[in-house]
Amino acid sequence: MTSFDTSPTLTAWRALLAVAVVFVMLATTGWSAVRDHHSDGPRELALASWARDRIAGRSLPDADAPAYRLAHFFATLTSGQQIALAGKYPSVVGNLNGAPVTLRYHANRVALRQAVAVEKVRAHDERLSPDGRGEAEARLDRFRSMLTGGRQILAFDPSGRGRAAEVFGNLDRAARVSVVVPGVDTHLLTLERSTRVYRAPVGMAKSLYEAERSASPGTRTAVIAWADYTAPAGLGMDAALGGLAANGAVRLNAMVGALPGASKVSLFCHSYGSVVCGVAAHRAHDRVADIAVAGSPGMRAANAGQLETGARIWATRDGDDWIGDVPHLEFGGIGHGADPVDPAFGARIVSAAGAAGHSGYFEPGTESLDNFAAIGVGAYGAVSCARADSACHDGISGQRDS
Repeated sequence: MTSFDTSPTLTAWRALLAVAVVFVMLATTGWSAVRDHHSDGPRELALASWARDRIAGRSLPDADAPAYRLAHFFATLTSGQQIALAGKYPSVVGNLNGAPVTLRYHANRVALRQAVAVEKVRAHDERLSPDGRGEAEARLDRFRSMLTGGRQILAFDPSGRGRAAEVFGNLDRAARVSVVVPGVDTHLLTLERSTRVYRAPVGMAKSLYEAERSASPGTRTAVIAWADYTAPAGLGMDAALGGLAANGAVRLNAMVGALPGASKVSLFCHSYGSVVCGVAAHRAHDRVADIAVAGSPGMRAANAGQLETGARIWATRDGDDWIGDVPHLEFGGIGHGADPVDPAFGARIVSAAGAAGHSGYFEPGTESLDNFAAIGVGAYGAVSCARADSACHDGISGQRDS
């Protein structure tokens, strides 16, 4: 770990470099925010119909009602009524925080089958360009994959570039839940990969789930690959600003607050995902015990105290990660603030030995993955500290929190 020079001269030069980087982004990418969810799409039409509908003589609750109200509503329905609503409004029920998770899995299978039918038509639509038909084929393959093997899809929205979340393990019974929050270029077509598997959200979550089961076989754990926010497309202006992170933070906190039971939650936030987690921190649910960031461009805070959370803050970065060369500054709303692996930030800095580059933190055999697994199951005494912070697990009573 390199030493950190905080002299005024170096800070000024970093500010100038940050401004230069911004102008390069503007020149090469343009100042345009992602617009990938449409106001007149099928889900919006379904939401409008939901708002007018009734069941057993009662109005349906607002889809954006608090999760506890939605949970109460579904608890008053028979299983047959629940299935009927999921079948009639799969794109609504499948994304409702507060609906039973197994009902959401069912609704999203229905929604995926409908999406498959849509993409089959588009893939053979001669009115589309060859690129358009090729994208339809890719989406068709993705949706078919998501329907295989009893996969547990907690959220699914094919609008625009698309959003989704997938669960590994039994969310209803879990005592510990880990949430993987990925970064830029996260959408339905990048949800999983056939090569470099552990660099996509599903591969990251699968790897963490297996590592947690190995680290503590007796702990009931579940892991969520949470790609249910609109992430920046590439390293343009959206990646340097906080708007998408702010919207993602609202969605992340809502999902966590609606999880069943009383499980403790650990957030594992990669790259721009750490910006989302940083913005979410001050309003995170009390059940969030840990926030761990890897390859972070910053958490929109000058130090860990500014996150205003009772959760433990952990940080790691591989020595070959290019994000270390990005100025960790905030200037006029551009940039994401201080470096979480700077000891002055105040995070618990853990080893990332073996994690090659910016996207290798969830690779089996790396110390970063082993550390994430130990954090996820509450086995804090098993965490390997980085050399810059040999006391990263000091002050945690009992070194295990289950």
